[in-house]
Amino acid sequence: MLRPILRALVSTVLPTAAPAHEYWLEPSSYSAAAGDTLVVRAFVGTGFRGELKPYAPTRVVRLELHGRDERDLAGSALNGDLAFARFVLPDERGAVVAYQSNFAAIEMESAKFDEYLVAEGLDAAHAERTRRGATGPARELYARCCKTWVAGNEVSRVQRVLGLRHEIVLLGDPLRDARLRVRVLFDGKPLAGALVRAWRATGAHRAAARDSVGPEAEVRTGPDGTASLDVHLSGEWLLSTVHMLPSSLRHADWESFWASFTFERPAAATLPPPKRRP
Repeated sequence: MLRPILRALVSTVLPTAAPAHEYWLEPSSYSAAAGDTLVVRAFVGTGFRGELKPYAPTRVVRLELHGRDERDLAGSALNGDLAFARFVLPDERGAVVAYQSNFAAIEMESAKFDEYLVAEGLDAAHAERTRRGATGPARELYARCCKTWVAGNEVSRVQRVLGLRHEIVLLGDPLRDARLRVRVLFDGKPLAGALVRAWRATGAHRAAARDSVGPEAEVRTGPDGTASLDVHLSGEWLLSTVHMLPSSLRHADWESFWASFTFERPAAATLPPPKRRP
């Protein structure tokens, strides 16, 4: 798939801003039948409580449906829509919607930026900034790399590597595994030492109406980029991790990549029997 270079450049520059927060995709249903029409929205916030983000085509590097085949969803919404994508589910075997943005820019005063690095577990970036003796405002470019799972009976579909710049790859079944193994990739390679956090929401309230919650689990990836998280409770789950690097661009000091993965885990009693191989 061709992706114009222009779409990978910075789209918006803000003079000042608070640290970037979690950003995730939420489908209108985490399970659906073949032929159902689904809508996918995006939220930004903290503690798995967030506000809707309007669709901006200038921010999109990738917006795709991965199921029976790969489908480009970037043209299914208009600028300003509160839905990022609309599509008809082709079958009941499951599908992943993936989104990658280009860079947006923020600038923070030195002390707040250091607090942000500590809060997000960005130890390597904090150590590098300390080594440099940086004391002035920090200029950061950040990008989003999000995935969400519309559940189906072909679990291999949720485990595919999709090639996002920063990516959480599930290594197990999010509906059945009490401890879910994941692998964090950056530029296609396992990322060691990444802090992965998991939030859980319950009840009928969706992101904009519920209270913020603390993480249910947080763990750093090992040398092979893998981590294991306890997700045995039912509910809607958000996995998130951040990676930051020094920027080689003149107008920025740092580049960060925010990866997320959402899915819904039903109560065990409501799960359909697993698909059996012939």
